[in-house]
Amino acid sequence: MTELYERVQESAAYIRQHWPHTPVAAIVLGTGLGSLAADISAQVVLPYDQIPHFPRSTAPSHKGQLVCGTLGDRPILAMEGRFHYYEGYTLQQITFPVRVFKALGASALLLTNAAGGLNPRFRKGDLMLIEDHINLMGDNPLIGPNDERLGERFPDMSQAYDRALRDRLQKLALEERIPLHGGVLVALAGPSLETAAEYRFLRTIGADAVGMSTVPEVIVAVHARLPVAAISVITDMCLPDALSPVSLPDILQVAQQAEPLLRRLITRLVTTLPAETAVSSPASDTSKS
Repeated sequence: MTELYERVQESAAYIRQHWPHTPVAAIVLGTGLGSLAADISAQVVLPYDQIPHFPRSTAPSHKGQLVCGTLGDRPILAMEGRFHYYEGYTLQQITFPVRVFKALGASALLLTNAAGGLNPRFRKGDLMLIEDHINLMGDNPLIGPNDERLGERFPDMSQAYDRALRDRLQKLALEERIPLHGGVLVALAGPSLETAAEYRFLRTIGADAVGMSTVPEVIVAVHARLPVAAISVITDMCLPDALSPVSLPDILQVAQQAEPLLRRLITRLVTTLPAETAVSSPASDTSKS
């Protein structure tokens, strides 16, 4: 873990050399959602393979670069593409950028993803604000020796998704007249999609959407005391009694069609965050959903 701390510092130092600002927020753009980067006034774009210790993004539609600039008048970082367990990386590698964002002084982490809808009230193209999650990836990014400089040994996950950020997103969605469901995301390893029996099981245990990312990043954000919020775009419906085959082009098309609403919502959120983001941390918010 000492080596992890040192690698984080090296990556952060490299980014600071090219972009010497403190980001208000860091944004991770998921599958099919990368065009939000076009709204950013980019000052520096760093390919992942140039940043020390960053993995390489191999997932389709993920450009694999860090955009450093401003959204509105707020300094931000945006990942055009993330890393996934199914690419062969460890969860520690997948979540490495989250630790770098914390070291760079980010006040909030905003995650987006494409997910399959398990809740029959959802429709393709809907947005879901993640309120909680279920980790069925069979692993945890915090397994192994713990470095107290990065976070405490046993982080509490009862309020993993920051209450203040969630409330702000719900308020902005109302103002923008953007439908925004709330729900529970379940994360599986992938890359294969689930069977009808598995979808039925996931719905039975309380999941509203299923995906292959985000949850490891949230766990590390909580460990690092970095307030986090996450939104899923429902790109396909996973109703066990009404399944039809789904393809990656279909998922990408739905994500791209829904993206303008997500762009509006994320942009509004970022531009309302003060330089010192006044959001609650998971450790200090003891209220219940």
